[in-house]
Amino acid sequence: MTRKADFNAEEWSTVVEGPAYASLRVISADRGGTLRESMAVGRVYQEARREQGESPLLDEIVASPPAIDQTRVREAGGSPAAIAPIVAERLRAAMEILEAKATPEEVDAYKKFVMTVSQAAATAHKEGGFLGIGGKQISEAEDKALDEISLVLGAPPAS
Repeated sequence: MTRKADFNAEEWSTVVEGPAYASLRVISADRGGTLRESMAVGRVYQEARREQGESPLLDEIVASPPAIDQTRVREAGGSPAAIAPIVAERLRAAMEILEAKATPEEVDAYKKFVMTVSQAAATAHKEGGFLGIGGKQISEAEDKALDEISLVLGAPPAS
């Protein structure tokens, strides 16, 4: 069983920011709906806090406030094309840390949580349409972002 105490401060920060970076990637994929998407991500965190007990490591991750290094995002220009490599790099770093220190079950729980957060952002706001009529639940750009995140995380959780 892996706990927060098993990580140094930099490693912990990298692991905790992974889901936030993943949601940023999806939110930035298409303009519009940013508030709804951010609220959906917040609800996923709230739900994960309520359902504590399945993974002590994940419990500690969701108890830590999600944050990202805004300087990195600003320096990259903030466009989806500029954000994508930052997100990939930060998620890869988080996965390397977790794979070195956590159990396979904890790594799977983390992957599942990151994808849940990302999918919540993607489905929070219909893209296209007019006055809420028509449109797609997940835009092509958001779908591409989800694929990128999934590829970085590696093999899907064994569930």
